[in-house]
This record gives sequence, C-alpha cells and structure tokens, in this order.
Amino acid sequence: MSVNEQVLATNVAPEATQAPRKVESKLGKPEMYRLAIALLGGILVLNSYLSRVFFLNAIDDIARDASAFLGALILSLPIFFEAVHDLIRGKVHMNELVALALVAAFASKDYQTAGAVAFFMLITITIEKRTAIGAEAAIEAVVRLTPRQARRIVDGVEEEVDALNDLRVGDVCRVRPGENFPADGVVTMGTSTVNQASITGESLPVDKEVGTEVYAGTQNLTGLVEFRVTKIGSDTTLGKVRNLIADAERSKLPIMRMIDKYVGYYTPTILMIAGLVWFITMRIDRVIAVLVMSVPAAFVIATPSAVIAAIAAASRLGILIKDVSYIEQAARIGAIIFDKTGTLTEGKLAVARLEPAEGVELAALLELATSAEHHSNHPAAEAMRNLAREANVSWRKPEAYEEVAGLGVRATFDGKPCQVGRASWLRNEGVDLSGLEESLSEAEQQGLSVVCVSNDGKAMGWIGLSDAIRSVSAEAIAQLKELGIERCCMVTGDNERVAQAVAAQIGITEVAAACLPEEKAEYVRKLKNEGKIVAVVGDGVNDAPALAAGDIGIAMGAFGSDIAVQSASVALMNNDLRRIPFLIGLARRTRMLTIQNFAVGLGFIVVGVYLATLGQVTPVGAALLHSVSSLMVIFNSARLVRSGEMLQSGDETK
Repeated sequence: MSVNEQVLATNVAPEATQAPRKVESKLGKPEMYRLAIALLGGILVLNSYLSRVFFLNAIDDIARDASAFLGALILSLPIFFEAVHDLIRGKVHMNELVALALVAAFASKDYQTAGAVAFFMLITITIEKRTAIGAEAAIEAVVRLTPRQARRIVDGVEEEVDALNDLRVGDVCRVRPGENFPADGVVTMGTSTVNQASITGESLPVDKEVGTEVYAGTQNLTGLVEFRVTKIGSDTTLGKVRNLIADAERSKLPIMRMIDKYVGYYTPTILMIAGLVWFITMRIDRVIAVLVMSVPAAFVIATPSAVIAAIAAASRLGILIKDVSYIEQAARIGAIIFDKTGTLTEGKLAVARLEPAEGVELAALLELATSAEHHSNHPAAEAMRNLAREANVSWRKPEAYEEVAGLGVRATFDGKPCQVGRASWLRNEGVDLSGLEESLSEAEQQGLSVVCVSNDGKAMGWIGLSDAIRSVSAEAIAQLKELGIERCCMVTGDNERVAQAVAAQIGITEVAAACLPEEKAEYVRKLKNEGKIVAVVGDGVNDAPALAAGDIGIAMGAFGSDIAVQSASVALMNNDLRRIPFLIGLARRTRMLTIQNFAVGLGFIVVGVYLATLGQVTPVGAALLHSVSSLMVIFNSARLVRSGEMLQSGDETK
C-alpha cells in the first residue's frame, strides 16, 4: 500500500464506518402493539384475580368484574379484528375458533376466563408471527449489507452518490477499510482482504488484487481499493441472493398446500363437535375449552417453523434454495449426476508434467512453448505462463504467429518455425515423434491433456496438462455414499480416458464421457425413468439443460453462471461440494422434525379436545396447553438452525 493510500485508509469518514441503513421489519410495529395490549389487558385481568384472592371483602364484585371485563375486552379486540379480517378475505383460520370461544365466555359473563384465554392466545399468536418472519428477516439482513452511499471517482475526484439510484455499470468506485462494496465489480487499484462470508458462507477472508472480482455486500477489511462496477441492483450477486430468499419465502411445501386446501373443513367440524358437547352437557365452560383446545396453531406452524429454520441454516453456508418444495425433494434423492470440469475439478488447467526430448533441458522446453503461445488466450497457454512465472522462466515475443483452430499454434523465432499443439497435428506436419511415443502413451493413460512442442521440424518434447481435482471432491462423494446414495455419476464432454482417471480418484464408478449438452440432459432423463429422484450438479452454460432436466438442479459457484442458476433449483454460493451431502442431510432432518411437529400438534388437539369434552381441562388450562404445544413445535424446529456449524468451522482448515 502506498503512503497516500495509508493516509486515506486512516482518515475514514465517520459515516463510512457506520452500519448500513437499517431496514425496519414490516411486522415489527404490529408485534410491539400486540405485546403492549397483552401487557395492559393482562394486568387488568390479573388485578381481578388477585383482588378475589387477597381482597375478597375489600373490593366490590362490580369493580372486580369491571377490571376483568375491561382487560378481557382489550385482549380480545385484536383477535376479533383478525378473525373478521380473515372472514372478509374469505379465509378461515384459527382466529375464528378463538373468537367464538371468547364470545361464549363473554356471553356467560365469565370475564376472567375470557381474559386469561385471550391473554395466552395473544402471546401465542405473537410468538408465531415472530417465527414466521424468519425468511423476511433474512431478506432484510441482505438489504442491510448494501451501503446507501458509494464513493464514485470522476476525473480523479471522489464524490458521494446514491448507491442504488446513481451508480452505473462502468463507474469506478473507491472502498475504504471497514466499508462494504456497493456493487459487483473488478478491482482496478489496490490490494485488500475481503470478508465474503455473507455471500459464500466462507469463514476465512479472501485476498483481492487488481483484476479479481468483488461482490456487493462483502466487507473490505484491510486496504483501500478502487473497482469498476460490472453489475448493479438486482443483477448483483447480492441481488440474486435476495431474490432467491424471497422466492423461498413465497413458496410452500406440498403438505402445506394440502393443509391450505382442507383447512376450510376443519372449523365446521370443530363447531359440530362443540355443538354436540353443548347439547349433551349443557356446560358452556366445556364448549369454550373445546373451542380453545381445537385451535390448530401448533399443527399449522409445524412445517413453516421447520422450513424457516432449515433455510436459515442453509443460507448461512451459502446454500440458497429457490423453492421450499425442493427441501422435500432433496430428502428423497436417490442419484446424483455431476459435471466434471468446474464442478468436481477446479476448471482451471495446470501443467502436470514436462517431458523433454533427449538433450533438451526442462527450462528450454517450457521457454520455447510459452514463447510460441505468447499471443494465445487458450487455457493451456495460460497454464504454461503461470508455471513459467513460478519457475522464473522468461519468454519472448515471436517474429510471426498463427493460430490453427483446434490444433495448435505456429510461431517463428530467428527465422525457424516452431509448432505447439496436438501430437496428431505435428505428425501430419512431418515432425518425428517416435522418440516420445512411449511417454505419450503413458500420459494418455494417466488422463493428461498433451501438447507437443517442435522447433525447426525437430521434436523438443511435450507438456502434460490436467484440471486439478477439487480437494473436497472425494470427501463429498464418500459422504453421499454414507447417506445411502450409491448412484453417484459423472457426465462430461471430456474424453473417456480423462473422465475415467478423474472418476477413479474420487470414487465415482458410473461415467459418461464425450457428451454434448443435450446428451447430458438425455442421461438425466434416462436415470429418472428408472424411478429415482435425480439431482444434477453443474456450473456452466452447457450444464443448463441437464440442470433443468433433473428433479433438483444444483448450480455451483453461483457468482457468474447466470444461466446455470436460472435453470437450477438450488444455488451454491461457493464451490465446496461438501455442501451437497449437508443439504441432503438437512432435508432429511427437516422432514423428520416436520413429522414430529405434526404429531405434537395433532396429539395435543385430539387429547385436549377429548379431555375438554369430559371437563378435565378448563378454558384457561386449554389456553395454557395450546401455548405449550406451540412452543414445543417452535423449539423442536429451532434445533435445525445450528446445523452445519461444524462444516462452517471446518472451512478454516480446508
């Protein structure tokens, strides 16, 4: 960092270090009002109870009843309001049953019972509302990551502009230590360390230098940098995250849609039961207890509470689920198809072996090949240049250069022709490779991509390149097999030998090589026809048809693969394949907890209604039991929130 940069970094404007704008929750104020009403009404009802116990002769019954009536009315009004609101919209929920129970209590002049029931129900509703906004809170947390102001550089002068409305693609912005990046872009000046945990789930900061990408909402930690804006608003990675969370919030599991379908029959059934209880017992307190006990709050929140907890756990690790119905699908995955390049491998060629001809030095072979590829943008050329830099081998500019599409390059040095490319091409050009045939055959068996080098018609040797396998690929495949998923397949456009070599190293036994995008999709459909729930994992444009064809499509490294992400069901914001077995395990735990929640909710209703009918549960007792059942469901679901903490902390060692 230069002296000027250090001076700027230590003179950060006060507003730059402040937290980004606060986005207030839509449900925040109603929650506060509801709690305030519950507190006020609860005090009045409690006053009525206490006066009866401690001041039986000192306080008049009329005053005592007035306190209970006023408290019960204050507590009941929000419930009545929501019940009427539901009826106007043509929907029947639990509020109607509670409202009927309260009307019955008021009609029988049992104001203390009405107040106690309304109090516990209001507290329960508040808890449920608070639980239901988990996904919305996640969206608001995402919004808060983006700073309101951006420091745009115009003609060398820094100016503050509105990050949402004024920034345009191509603008250059300055970001100081402690600030968040206002948009996606590419670093043009400076170096720094950036915390990307909010986007990728990575626990360790990432070093950034000129030419590397940065993402909106990530935090600049150490150095002052300037970057050129490449994406703004909803097109940024952060915008994608927000949209995916919003989509998940709006979606429902199939079982939730089924409940919505039949909920209209529930209330009439309960009213029939309450009518029978009144007809047989003529006891209004039992009718009230039945109505309160039958409120299906725990049953209704059984699935949403578990799903919200699962989404929170997945989002923390950079796993974004477009639709919660895919959670149910993920729990039933029977086969997984992986793309190779960029998914199981790094997607970046590296020199794996240098094989010079007799009498040729390693450095001379590398220098000649790199010089010949001086103007090439091919990944193989970049891999050679990277190795040359590491080995401090310099290269020179050729006198003449020609790229032969799909075969290699021709270059001229000191009037002598040099060729770098496929072995078959060099043979056709008259180059004698007989002295290298044995080693070339060995390289092919190892799955290396070979580039041969000749100078002035003489073979100089060959360079073997490979796509490095991701360090966690084998571990992820092993974890999937531990989960009982035996069909782990690899479908790739690469040649058979390379594909088999990669598959053997990571534990995959089913391989389809040399596949075009449509052939990959056909392979997916073939596996689905066998009756399996198929997940497809890929990262590029060529994977989009297969991702769309699978029951679940999982897009790797969702930063740049727009088409892949749009075709996928799940987007991984980093390239850690261990997130996939975690997702499947999380989905299975979510399904298990959902079943447990349903059992708790249904059990409380059935047993509670039965005991209320016999007079074993009072209306107040029914309200208490109702609150207990809801809390049990919420706490049971909350166990999912901490899922994946071991995997997240394990990132530090990977």
